Amino acid sequence: MLAFDKEYFNIGFLDTLSYKHSFVHSLDPRIKLLTTLAFILCVVSFPKYEVFQIIPFFFFPVFILSAGNIPLKFILKKLLVVSPFVLFVGVFNPVFDTEAIYSLNGFVISKGWVSLLSIMIRFILTVSAAFLLIATTSFMGLCLALERMKVPKVFVVQLLFLYRYLFVLAGETMRLIRAVNMRAFDRKNLSIKLFVSITGTLFMKTIERSERIYQAMCSRGFDGEIRLLKRYKINFTDTVFALATITVFIILRKYDITNMLGRALG
Repeated sequence: MLAFDKEYFNIGFLDTLSYKHSFVHSLDPRIKLLTTLAFILCVVSFPKYEVFQIIPFFFFPVFILSAGNIPLKFILKKLLVVSPFVLFVGVFNPVFDTEAIYSLNGFVISKGWVSLLSIMIRFILTVSAAFLLIATTSFMGLCLALERMKVPKVFVVQLLFLYRYLFVLAGETMRLIRAVNMRAFDRKNLSIKLFVSITGTLFMKTIERSERIYQAMCSRGFDGEIRLLKRYKINFTDTVFALATITVFIILRKYDITNMLGRALG
């Protein structure tokens, strides 16, 4: 129960980090969203056997981490949680793609291992960039940016409600787990019948509570418009940041910086 409570309070920690004051936090959400999308597009556009040319792109998440004062340990823990899904995608690459691509002191490395490593590097870069975007902008700020970028309001509002519903679902789950633990004494394993019963009760409770929340929002005049206390406006600093970062992304994508540095140092 205590472990679940801890994870429950960590759900909104990314949004909590967005209330910090730094250079990155002060940028317009649209600028941060555009630069992050440009970063992700450049990273995923590399060939599947490319590894070394992707490595310089680590400068972007490292810069956001340091400039935004975001805890590295927290981001690494989030990456670790979702990493099994990526491993499942590429774990069979070394089995089916056995053609040799490198040979180091007689040790042959197949294309399958290289493609698996490339997938992991892309995963770390893209997912960490997404986490850092939320940590420096907030999910509400991202929805506002999407709305300002003329994304259909229906989609933006549904996305916002889905995010808010996660907290409702987690809150009801925490209360149910507490109730079960209080009645189960020292029993650690739950039967399938009890698990199914808890799951059904959970969804019924969250649906009922979500309806009450929606009625409360309507009674307070919610009209589908996303409003924030902080006013955002694209200024000169935002424009310079976007142009500079996107230009660096294009240079890193077009030129093999690691190979050029290796030749220069060699």
